[in-house]
Amino acid sequence: MPDWTAESEAAFDAYIDALIGVIGHADRAEPLKDYCLGLLMPMERKSVEPLAAVTAPSRVAAKHQSLLHFVGQAPWSDAALLARVRDWVLPRIEQRGPIRAWIVDDTGFPKKGKHSVGVARQYCGQLGKQDNCQIAVSLSIANDAASLPIAYELYLPHSWAEDPEQRKKAKIPAV
Repeated sequence: MPDWTAESEAAFDAYIDALIGVIGHADRAEPLKDYCLGLLMPMERKSVEPLAAVTAPSRVAAKHQSLLHFVGQAPWSDAALLARVRDWVLPRIEQRGPIRAWIVDDTGFPKKGKHSVGVARQYCGQLGKQDNCQIAVSLSIANDAASLPIAYELYLPHSWAEDPEQRKKAKIPAV
């Protein structure tokens, strides 16, 4: 019987190794791995503080700072990272069959606070009602076996798009 845990760990490590070249310095490899691992964990909140707590329980403050820097300040390109993900994952999906659909969708991310970029009271599909959330619009490709988001953008509601002070504080370029 195969050792699924060892196989899964090896596949995860290979995936992370494929992404490391895109993020620049080798010192970003550990935060990348921890961030991706944290996103896979069964937690309600996926912000950096809970991710730090689950990936480094004995040194939460240091890991929180590391993840915060990695996500918010380290100079790497999300577009380049997404392209690498696409290049790595797409051939594996196509081994299971041809791409059959292109899917444009919006996804709501419920939020408790009001400070994350784009958070506003708006319809959130995950909740089935209006509440505080962020909305992302994505383009995915799919076959009968899997799907892969290949492009995405965070939707800026009017309250953010029309507030130059709020955009400046969040480092969002002028529209």
